[in-house]
Amino acid sequence: MTWKETLAGRMVEPWAHEIDIYEGQIRLKKEGKIDDKVFAETRLRRGVYGQRYDNGQRHDGVATRQLTFPAADLLKGPETFWDAPGMQRIKIPYGGMSPAQLEVMADLAEEYSDGILHITTRQDIQLHYVHVEDTPDLMRRLAAVGITTREACGNSVRNVTGCPLAGVCRTEAFDIAPYARALMRFLLGHPDVQDFGRKFKPAFSGCEHEACGLVQLHDLGFVARVQDGRRGFKITIGGGLGAVPYQAKTLSEFTPVEEILPVSQAAARVFARLGEKKNRNRARIKFLVDKLGIDEFRRLVEEERRALPHDERWTAYLKEVPEAFSSPLKEAAPLQIRNGGAPDGFREWNATNVVRQRQPGYVVAVVGCPLGDLTSAQARALAGISRNYVGDNMRTTVEQNLVLRWVSEADLPALYADLRSAGLGEPGAGGIADITACPGTDTCKLGIASSRGLAGELRQRLTAPSAALPPAVRDLKIKISGCFNSCGQHHVADIGFYGNSRQAGGRTVPHFQVLLGGQWDQNAGSYGLAVGAVPSKAIPDVIEVLTGRYVRERAGEERFQSFIKRLGKKELRGMIEPFMKVPDYTERPEYYSDWGDPREFTIGDMGVGECAGEVVSVFSMEIVKAESENFDAQIELDEGRLEKAEKMAYRSMLMAAQALVRTRFLDVPDDPERIVSEFRARFVDTKLFFDRFATSQFAGYFLDRHDRPPARIDGDAARQRIEEAQLFIEATHRCEARLRGAAVGGVAI
Repeated sequence: MTWKETLAGRMVEPWAHEIDIYEGQIRLKKEGKIDDKVFAETRLRRGVYGQRYDNGQRHDGVATRQLTFPAADLLKGPETFWDAPGMQRIKIPYGGMSPAQLEVMADLAEEYSDGILHITTRQDIQLHYVHVEDTPDLMRRLAAVGITTREACGNSVRNVTGCPLAGVCRTEAFDIAPYARALMRFLLGHPDVQDFGRKFKPAFSGCEHEACGLVQLHDLGFVARVQDGRRGFKITIGGGLGAVPYQAKTLSEFTPVEEILPVSQAAARVFARLGEKKNRNRARIKFLVDKLGIDEFRRLVEEERRALPHDERWTAYLKEVPEAFSSPLKEAAPLQIRNGGAPDGFREWNATNVVRQRQPGYVVAVVGCPLGDLTSAQARALAGISRNYVGDNMRTTVEQNLVLRWVSEADLPALYADLRSAGLGEPGAGGIADITACPGTDTCKLGIASSRGLAGELRQRLTAPSAALPPAVRDLKIKISGCFNSCGQHHVADIGFYGNSRQAGGRTVPHFQVLLGGQWDQNAGSYGLAVGAVPSKAIPDVIEVLTGRYVRERAGEERFQSFIKRLGKKELRGMIEPFMKVPDYTERPEYYSDWGDPREFTIGDMGVGECAGEVVSVFSMEIVKAESENFDAQIELDEGRLEKAEKMAYRSMLMAAQALVRTRFLDVPDDPERIVSEFRARFVDTKLFFDRFATSQFAGYFLDRHDRPPARIDGDAARQRIEEAQLFIEATHRCEARLRGAAVGGVAI
């Protein structure tokens, strides 16, 4: 079956049967004949999520019937799933879509959602505020144009992502798109990938040194290589961001294209057989690779590969690869600015949003989508523009934008004018103002602080006429997540943020942890580390201070990552410390609200009892010591003292646990065994430490390290311990806030 046949909808028949089964499961669930957990996995595997509605930020375009429920009911759990709409994720393999597909999604967004298509950091499309009862019809209409939502979520193989420039990139080894498509088709619904403990994310890159597919942060990664005239891939395994990021390990330096599907199948079988199933917090493949070691994991995959029965699909697709996977709609012609001159703003847009292809006379035009959002009207306009200029050559990107490929240079002025008419002609794609942000508190149940609100504020400031950005900072990457899970990919940004909160004067204040030193290129070559938590409203000032000093003190063409490393953690901490203090509520009440949400972000006024006052004082003083200890561990890591860094990170967890225990038992001695014993008894066994942010996992980081100290420490292990310690400290903050909120009758965030 050819790709054009797929687009024409000839794969609809098997998908139609699956959707019929899913619709039947919805009916059974409504009749109480399917267990909640079973149905949850069923709908997740069809890309249907629940979402939150408690912040009032993105409701303007939502139909009245979708808002006729009490917002307070929406955080109660799965039992309210029928009372309110959720989110539908749509898989877009390697981001490739046709104008007809985009038009259908525009219609669906308007009819079933809030009229907005949201592009994710894995090249998917998400529709929010969709009722679960509407999802079967939505899925059928997608299937009619060759799109599936199957395994868009759940414990399955997620969307296969790939470089949006594949096939036209000037530095690629070869076009990875046919191979990404083949892997998607092969693994979709495959019986060997149905028994995972958690999700599994593959990615393809045509280049080793660019950002491309970001394979270093994926469960399974492929980097195109040519060896002795043969096409193949370097295969990586076990990467991932999430709460504690892991760099992928090399499974194979070179695997010929004939073997990439069976090797992927073998790796999946090893993961399904040996991966964690009971503890979801340790169920990603990165933990299995870390536990076994890459050499043993490689041996198991090779053994599994030898045992696999032959499957003709492993190589059947290769006969399609020699065909041109993408081709131009128009003949190439040089750019010529006529007597009337270029349209207003064209030169700036051309300088930032246009990438030259390796094919002479053609370019890629990047369509900026602020916050990853595209309205239905804009999507329809873009579909028409694509038909006029490039045909089917349109793709989403991991930076939440779209690209039009194979644009004839001569068409650029007219293309820009059409994009501008649709509200899609903003310059600066990929630059500092093109900020990546997850949905955060807008719709995500795990969101702590408003990532989209902060991103919108920063974008507005950075694009203001008065901003006058120096050239040195224009291409910096800013990425924001609403919590520690890194859906906004904050770990690989020049300047990254993830949402958290702190207590001040009896109120909860939205904060963001600042991460510096991440590397976007080299396929997400390295991860940044936290420097300190800053109130949300002070983040713009932090950006100004960091970028200002970089402009003033960079050495020649020194890159931001090198500059950050040269300054060192102590100096960086000193730069942001003035912004870490929370002003008194009477002086700066705006600090107690989040960006884009005028309501107070609070747990209520503190009581006046002496006990409560004493408890707060003890915790507030002691938790700072834990944070300082873990920050000092980062400095030891930078200096190469790995064992000391790991021990200090563990000690910071011990100090945080002690601070929390003393809110219930002031006389706990400075004895590790006693601290752990009291923490287990008072917070773990009673489940007081557990919340919707997976603090059970973070308690496990601390207790596992205490019970089983490592025999050997390398750089990855030390770094991971520091990340774990930071998450454990954040969890103690939240636990203490919940306990205080309950003590005074408030509601903890």
